[in-house]
Amino acid sequence: MGALKNWVAVQEEYESYFCIVDLHAITVPQDPKVLRSNVREMAAIFIAIGLDPEKAVIFRQSRVSGHTELAWLLNCIAKVGELSRMTQFKDKSHRGGAESASVGLYDYPVLQAADILLYSAHLVPVGEDQRQHLELTRTLARRFNGLYGDTFVVPEPMILETGARVMALDEPMSKMSKSAPTPAGYVALLDEPDVIRRKIRRAKTDSGTEIVASPEKPAVTNLLGIYAGLTGRAIPEIEEQYRGRGYGDFKKDLAEVVVESLSPIRERTLELLDNPRELDGVLEAGAERASEAARSTLHDAWARLGLD
Repeated sequence: MGALKNWVAVQEEYESYFCIVDLHAITVPQDPKVLRSNVREMAAIFIAIGLDPEKAVIFRQSRVSGHTELAWLLNCIAKVGELSRMTQFKDKSHRGGAESASVGLYDYPVLQAADILLYSAHLVPVGEDQRQHLELTRTLARRFNGLYGDTFVVPEPMILETGARVMALDEPMSKMSKSAPTPAGYVALLDEPDVIRRKIRRAKTDSGTEIVASPEKPAVTNLLGIYAGLTGRAIPEIEEQYRGRGYGDFKKDLAEVVVESLSPIRERTLELLDNPRELDGVLEAGAERASEAARSTLHDAWARLGLD
């Protein structure tokens, strides 16, 4: 809701690059077979939500070597203190222990900066939770430009105000994430309808019965944000609709809103996954286009550093 929902519109207005970040995935342990399957699944989801490989470049990060090459150049101007302050690293390393966290997990915001700067991106459609990482990207671009001359575009975020930061269904003070300890906290795009209904029905609510968005009611505020984000309606309008009604009615209706929004994506994704060769072809063709676009920026960075 912070990124995917924007993408279809974005491809109509801009030259767009959508990257499946399999190199970021391996910052934590992965089963190779599952990783390969997940890459195809993500490619299928991209197409299922409405991205058109003829209009947008859809590719696999690991197939464009410029990402890791530029990441090393940026590593050499990034500061340890900057990376140590990244909220997501602090959260994940706190759960597993900083000493056992991989260097990749610590450093992946620099690779993310390379993902963006490599394509001279002006706008980056992301969720609110990635604002800090995008700010690091902007910092590194400005620093490189200041040290070596104008090389990189300094990108701006493209973030939805409503639904930009969706919180966990079972813990509304934490963001919704697939890496959550329990699947009850998130709705996956490929969840079956009855699974979605069960998760919404069991979603945490606040004390009292009034369905309003307020700092004192973070759980209901989160559910209202999901409702508004998927329907395009304003939160005050939804509040008025449920004035005097209980959480049960609201969550039942919300579940149907989510099912109605996600079912077409799920059905189309499963259909695409039945033809893995076609998906692989889309990714390989996208990687060729991305590599061509990235080459100029990478060569400019080499030249600025005296590496040409």
